[in-house]
Amino acid sequence: MPDRPTKISFIYSNPVDPDAFEAAYPDQLALARKLPGLIRLQESKVWPKEDGSPTPAYRLLDLYFTDYTAAGAAAAEAGDLVGATLEHATGGVDIAFAEVVDDSTV
Repeated sequence: MPDRPTKISFIYSNPVDPDAFEAAYPDQLALARKLPGLIRLQESKVWPKEDGSPTPAYRLLDLYFTDYTAAGAAAAEAGDLVGATLEHATGGVDIAFAEVVDDSTV
């Protein structure tokens, strides 16, 4: 893999019990912040739809690393984070490694 900035994205689906998810989420963030090589953490909460229908996701968590190798090393140490995520993400979660192609501000 090239030495390109890399992020690990957690895409949380709508939880069965949002209050229980929110109660546990700070612990997941604390575990994420302990990952080796983490240079930036960005968390997002999906806006509700105006018509009240379910959103395509509930929360997003992006963990940024200098390159793919650093992200891979962090992933190797992420057992506690992944375990907590799977326990509390009762609606499901997708986790993806992605090359950061452009990170400019407009």
